[in-house]
Amino acid sequence: MGKPSKVVVCGMKGVGKTSILQQAIYGQLPNTSELFPTIEDIYVANIETDRGTREKIRFYDTAGIEKSQTSTANGTTSQQLPRHYLVLADGYIFVYDVENLESLDVLISLKKDIDKNKDKKEVTAIVIGNKSTNGSNPESESTLNKAIAWCSKEKIRHFNGSAKQRITLFEPFTYLSSKLNPPPSKSTFPQLSMGRKTSTRDN
Repeated sequence: MGKPSKVVVCGMKGVGKTSILQQAIYGQLPNTSELFPTIEDIYVANIETDRGTREKIRFYDTAGIEKSQTSTANGTTSQQLPRHYLVLADGYIFVYDVENLESLDVLISLKKDIDKNKDKKEVTAIVIGNKSTNGSNPESESTLNKAIAWCSKEKIRHFNGSAKQRITLFEPFTYLSSKLNPPPSKSTFPQLSMGRKTSTRDN
């Protein structure tokens, strides 16, 4: 286990970012009687990879973004995440509510802002569609289809999950940990011959 990876968790206000983190890490939801809007919280956890190793990840739970923050009067994308997140992030978890199309629109705008302003380094990103209720909503299927199409275009892995069911979060967190911590590559040094070449030239 080496240096911890840094993952920024972001999305629209109220989509369940904190609940997903606490469910995935602790196996429990936040106390609903003490829910306050997140300003910034940091969680550190050892997350298993698909190779069976455990890797330390530091999650930055960010303040939820309001719909009004995603565009300005002239239609251009405004600053959404504090710039220091773009410098420190090794990866992102984008969260939206499958029953709220507006929350997906916020993610799309947020991703554009990150791509425009981030450093050149490669980062790993996943999208989690959080199903916040047990009921069915006609908007859910439309939102989900739009999200999957967008993720395919952006080459981001999409996961369905629920902050109420921890088992649905194992796959996305395992995938993220595995992508952030690939197995060590084989040595790039050329194979060294143990034998000695003998010269056939006359001395």
